[in-house]
Amino acid sequence: MDNPHSRKRLVIGNWKMHGNQASNAALLEGLLAGAAQAAQCELAVCVPFPYIGQANASLQGSSIAWGAQDVSVHAQGAYTGEVAAPMLADFSCSWAIVGHSERRTLHAETDKQVAEKAAAALSAGLIPVVCIGETQAEQEAGQTRDIIARQLAPVLALGAHQVNRMVFAYEPVWAIGTGLSATPEQAQEVHAFIRKRLEGIGAGQVRILYGGSVKPDNAASLFAMPDIDGALVGGASLKAQEFLRIAAA
Repeated sequence: MDNPHSRKRLVIGNWKMHGNQASNAALLEGLLAGAAQAAQCELAVCVPFPYIGQANASLQGSSIAWGAQDVSVHAQGAYTGEVAAPMLADFSCSWAIVGHSERRTLHAETDKQVAEKAAAALSAGLIPVVCIGETQAEQEAGQTRDIIARQLAPVLALGAHQVNRMVFAYEPVWAIGTGLSATPEQAQEVHAFIRKRLEGIGAGQVRILYGGSVKPDNAASLFAMPDIDGALVGGASLKAQEFLRIAAA
């Protein structure tokens, strides 16, 4: 088993489609004021596209990084409404979430597109956070491993050199925003399966985050698991104190 202590804990907030300039300013200020309590941990926020400039201005020079919730597969061109990875890099983004279950469901993103987005992010110097996870129906049908393997396949096909520069987030779709959370043991079982796949191509030290109703009161038990390297936090990332308590767990 890999030594989990060689993988620094990472906690990323996904604001989803929330916020305005005033509420963001208060949230970012709260994060900056309390960041020291999570010093053992790498922290980042992925904000809606219009507010990336605001995150850049507020967080510049701090220990908190920022990023986007999606990215185009194209570097530029006639793609109205799309945002390219070099544009995100222009605002000093470090991160780009790709393949979030909401994008897969609402925008019909395919496993192949998600892999292409991850590659596009890397080519602009961003770190993609590749989201994978099964629905409740798939879980109940005992298909979790098959679904995860299928979602991973085109990403792993990019090769160890690329995959070693990524982060993965396991988000059981049935636990996102539902208040249901996988038990730490359930999550660990899937994380261990993902780790095995990563080891198979020589990327065993890549960090794997858990996402899906992560809160201050369940974070410590999740982080105690050997293959859970942090969290991708939705709702709780909109409250500075809750987010920081998760990071400090």
